[in-house]
Amino acid sequence: MEERIPTYERRLLAVVAHPDDESFGMGGTLALYARNGCQVHLIVATQGEVGEAPPHLLEGHKDLAALRVEELRCAASILGLAGVEFLGYRDSGMAGSADNQHPNSLAAADIEAVAVRVAGIMRRVRPQVVLTFDPIGGYGHPDHVAVHQATTRAFHLAGDRGCEIEGLPPYHPQKLYYHTFPRGFVKALLRLAPLLGMDPSRFGRNRDIDLRRIFDVDFPIHARIHIGPAAQAKARASACHASQAGPPSGGLIGLIFRILGAHEEFMRGFPPAHDGVRETDLYQGVLPDGEAGS
Repeated sequence: MEERIPTYERRLLAVVAHPDDESFGMGGTLALYARNGCQVHLIVATQGEVGEAPPHLLEGHKDLAALRVEELRCAASILGLAGVEFLGYRDSGMAGSADNQHPNSLAAADIEAVAVRVAGIMRRVRPQVVLTFDPIGGYGHPDHVAVHQATTRAFHLAGDRGCEIEGLPPYHPQKLYYHTFPRGFVKALLRLAPLLGMDPSRFGRNRDIDLRRIFDVDFPIHARIHIGPAAQAKARASACHASQAGPPSGGLIGLIFRILGAHEEFMRGFPPAHDGVRETDLYQGVLPDGEAGS
């Protein structure tokens, strides 16, 4: 992304499912834009209640949710976020688990109702650019998929003059992006994991990531953001989430994460993009709100 002085107030909104999604996934992009003067806001659908944590980290905390919220506050400060808002849904756990059926879980929630809540925040924050997960939620987690669906719907509801939300005036963000894992990065992990005694279908700390499923879905990449200037901020924010461990930092796998993680990639959901689009700045073509007709 080119260093430049904006001629208008830039506001970016990221919508994720759990504490840690903001750092492990698109954290470099969030930190990069924040350090370049953009107001970066975050919506988190759940507090990650169904995750796991080493017992010693839970000491002094009411429960896992309290710990993970504290970790998120730490990460948000390092990333330079202007605001964090929780939707208050319950973590749904992995696909097929009993937690999917909990009445307060995000997986059991009505997507339209979730979308209206997200659209209301969009109308208050008035972001020109919105970021969320790709259609498979990165790696298939039901909460990630639900957030993708709700955010996509909310993006259009926010500007719908016929949709009344908390008495707020309509506001239509100009661009919507879906963060997606770089396929070259996933390909390298697929090749190396078996050599290191790892099962590529049960990758990650919780063995809940199927690298083959990610690689088989070839989403087009329309924006590639070089996060070099913010890489350290992303690493420090990720370290805040000690309960979730995060990407490996040592050994060969850690080296791959550092080398191939120098960029974060996005598919553009709106406006529609043709195959040749390759943006290096998410604000490319964005107009000041008045000129954009919002």
